[in-house]
Amino acid sequence: MLDCIVFALTGPIGLSNALVVGEERGKRRDGRRKSGDIKRRQILTPATTPLVDFQVYEPVLTPSGTSDQYGCIYTQTLMSYVFSNSYGAPFVGEYTPPPCSFNRVTMNFTVTSQGRQFDRLGLMYLGDTEVFRTSTAEPTASGILWTYVKEMEQYNALWEKDQKVIFDLGNIVNSEYTGPYYTTLTATFFTIPDSQPTADVILPISAELSAENMGSAFSVPGVNASVSYTLPQNIERAVISLSACGQSTEEFWYTNTFNSEVDTFEPTAGTLYGFSPFREVQLLIDGQLAGVSWPFPIIFTGGIVPGFWRPIVGIDAFDLRQHEIDVTPWLPLLCDGASHTFEIRVAGLNDDGAGHATLSEIVGTYWVVTGTIFLFLGQDGSVTTGTSPSIDTPLPEIQISSSVTTNSTGANETLTYSTAATRDISITSTIKTSNGSQKASWTQNLSYSNFNALTNQGFVQLTVQNTTGSDLSSSGYANTYSYPLDVNSSFSVDAAGEVGINGTLTRGLDYNVYGPSVFPSGIQTFNITTPSSFSAEGALTHQIIQLSASLPFFSGALLSTTQEGSAEYFSGVNSSYSFGTTTQDFDFKGAEVNTPDTTYELYHRLVMAVNSTITEDEQTLAGQTFGVPVAQAGENVPAPAFEGFSVRSLLGRGPGQPKAGLMGGGGSEQG
Repeated sequence: MLDCIVFALTGPIGLSNALVVGEERGKRRDGRRKSGDIKRRQILTPATTPLVDFQVYEPVLTPSGTSDQYGCIYTQTLMSYVFSNSYGAPFVGEYTPPPCSFNRVTMNFTVTSQGRQFDRLGLMYLGDTEVFRTSTAEPTASGILWTYVKEMEQYNALWEKDQKVIFDLGNIVNSEYTGPYYTTLTATFFTIPDSQPTADVILPISAELSAENMGSAFSVPGVNASVSYTLPQNIERAVISLSACGQSTEEFWYTNTFNSEVDTFEPTAGTLYGFSPFREVQLLIDGQLAGVSWPFPIIFTGGIVPGFWRPIVGIDAFDLRQHEIDVTPWLPLLCDGASHTFEIRVAGLNDDGAGHATLSEIVGTYWVVTGTIFLFLGQDGSVTTGTSPSIDTPLPEIQISSSVTTNSTGANETLTYSTAATRDISITSTIKTSNGSQKASWTQNLSYSNFNALTNQGFVQLTVQNTTGSDLSSSGYANTYSYPLDVNSSFSVDAAGEVGINGTLTRGLDYNVYGPSVFPSGIQTFNITTPSSFSAEGALTHQIIQLSASLPFFSGALLSTTQEGSAEYFSGVNSSYSFGTTTQDFDFKGAEVNTPDTTYELYHRLVMAVNSTITEDEQTLAGQTFGVPVAQAGENVPAPAFEGFSVRSLLGRGPGQPKAGLMGGGGSEQG
């Protein structure tokens, strides 16, 4: 149960570091005060000011100074590094635990860049265990900067020991791709009252390459993404998290078509990517299905049209979310003293060309996957026993359809295709631990729908998709989620090589967590002052925020956010530009103990960007309102376009020239 909450506004939030709290910001325009109203300033932005990119998310609190209440507050720099020609050459450093006890860790990742560059995928490891997956914003000629603060106490079992820190962010810098990424990574350690239990043992499902000073992610298909362990025999609870995202031909997997339709527009728009727009990330234990993740459609900062994501990046783009699967029902098997295998697979669909589809054993190239095993131990010397798990994992029910129309010349004009899937998973057993005998169960209920329409001989595409799910564990953990997505995009390339892209987008994330998640809920159980804002000039400043300690107890965290936008991109012989308007509405609430239908708004933000400039920003934090400086919308002219990039590959509509001839770039092919 969580008693009170304090947040810090930690991301780059405006064009000035002036963040004002209090009554003056609660005035209405008629002079009267009204809760929730925010006074706005108008500030013109010089063209040379670096663009401050940010992800909208629930603020993370880190104390400043020293405090007897929170023990020693110790901040350690984990990395200060420039990623330039860094493919196959990650940062490698050493971590030593702080000289004092701690039970909470927050991590600050700060990045600057200037020039032309793709968005890149970055993975951080402690040893062989992935602990943070992020992506970069695409720089501009005048430069960009961003910071992201992340709760990291779920990895306390790793932080308590010496570790090799590996940060794998592949990048290339040359005369064409001119933007290195200057990064700083720090971790702050402190102690809070009433902390939630964290895992006693953490094990990776990875390629385990830290001894070679390399990142440990699997790239599938192409390798067997599995490990084997003989686990401790006194486990009382076990959870496995999956981290997975598509790259290259799989980045826009939700727009892919059926294998039978990939050549529909070969003479015009070209070959399409296949294996359907459905993906399933699977966890197998000793070859048997233990749970699945139907992935959230991540859109990186160069995805679809770059103008969407300046400066508001896509949902979760700076912190790709992991999916947790409770494997406690497997403990009578896993605690038998023998070796057991844990494997991650990614499946799409194979179709027969006649309206039928089954799960595929492979997908396109490629998915970056790892997993983490979190073990909660019982008394030393005890052995967990029980009944063998009852495994009910029938194949998903899948329905597909497609149709092609032709024009007067006989050429294919349109392709429409639909996919629907449902799946139910149930795994149960009786386990006997040092705390006695109990039933253990894990259930998942998932539903998916996708409609794609390619028109104008493949040059215009509409994608409408939604994924919903409900995960429930006998531990009391429950997770309900929904990922709606609606994207409409078109592109053209003329004989002179001039490229145009237009797009509109509506997408969302509803993510509700109750009970003992292995990951922090975002609800924080303490009340102290904290640093907080990040200025447009790149200097860290400290914003002091003190909130009421009289908040209710919470048993769950409810997150709901939507993004809407329109954008265009043009690349000519001598110039290029990308315009866009994006609005994001973000709401974060706590569900009260004993009355989960009663919610308390903890944080709300409504922010709009027009042509790379914040024009509206309204924030409410646990009943207090904050005034955030905004600017007049202005024109943004990015650096010239790259030579020879493939707009079809950018939009996920088929192969083009690879991004700088490299893998793992995590995004589009635009500047």
